[in-house]
Amino acid sequence: MARGDEMMPAVESYLAARRAAGFTLSNVEFLLRSFARFAINRGETHVRAQTAIDWATEAASVAQRDARLKTVCRFARYLSIEDQNHELPPERYIGYRKTRRPPYIYTQNDIERLMDAAVNLGPASALRPHTYAALIALLSATGLRVSEALNLRFADITPDGLVIRRSKFQKSRLVPLHETATEGLLKYLKLRRLAHPGDDHAFVDDDGHPLRYTVVYWTFRKLLKIAGIGVASNGHSPRLHELRHTFAVRALEASSEGRDRVGQHMLALATYLGHANIYATYWYLEATPELLRDIAVAAEGFLAGEQK
Repeated sequence: MARGDEMMPAVESYLAARRAAGFTLSNVEFLLRSFARFAINRGETHVRAQTAIDWATEAASVAQRDARLKTVCRFARYLSIEDQNHELPPERYIGYRKTRRPPYIYTQNDIERLMDAAVNLGPASALRPHTYAALIALLSATGLRVSEALNLRFADITPDGLVIRRSKFQKSRLVPLHETATEGLLKYLKLRRLAHPGDDHAFVDDDGHPLRYTVVYWTFRKLLKIAGIGVASNGHSPRLHELRHTFAVRALEASSEGRDRVGQHMLALATYLGHANIYATYWYLEATPELLRDIAVAAEGFLAGEQK
């Protein structure tokens, strides 16, 4: 593999293998084609660590350089299985660490105001107000990703909960619904089926087409303005995706078996939310000051010899 001028076929082989596993890889394809051309122009037949670094550092930002190099690292690992003449670039060479801003956590009053704003979107006879009210209610009650909610089909709504099929990281899972959430969703679906019986997406626009994320994004911005929900104390504007963050934080705060079992709650929450690893879930502790205080107290007690 990748002999002579075959660097580009190696890229195709790698993309085909990963797509067979369910990945889309549109950006990865762009990056690897760019790297292959860079390497071919140098007359190289194998991945070279220095070439990967040189290509990666052409990007404008540190984050882009890091993403470029890690993309080549995964590619090189794949190729080296058959041909160990491929060098494995140092994955942490760029030294970039992703930071995430603290999420905006909606209050119950915020969510109620958003729901009221959605109901009054108008026109009164249209499905649109009911669609956005139901969507906001579902996101708030389940912590689904927006894309997961928009991809829901009628067949995915079962007596046992919502079947989330091959979402982010190609994972599927069953999301149980509280009876009040089920009741509200079924009430909306009754109206939705009557209005547009020709499509099986749960959430559609007034023309019967599946809701598009860009339209939902801008409509939610409008709803925030109508509801009077502005910039938070940390200077960040609330976002639609932070309904998911709010659900996660509230779930941790409501841990029923005691704050000393945060680790178990984290594992359960990570599974429920469909996280690829537990680290993404632990980030929610940053927005849960009560739990952080409890953890700090427990740590101090441990260091002082008060706990085993």
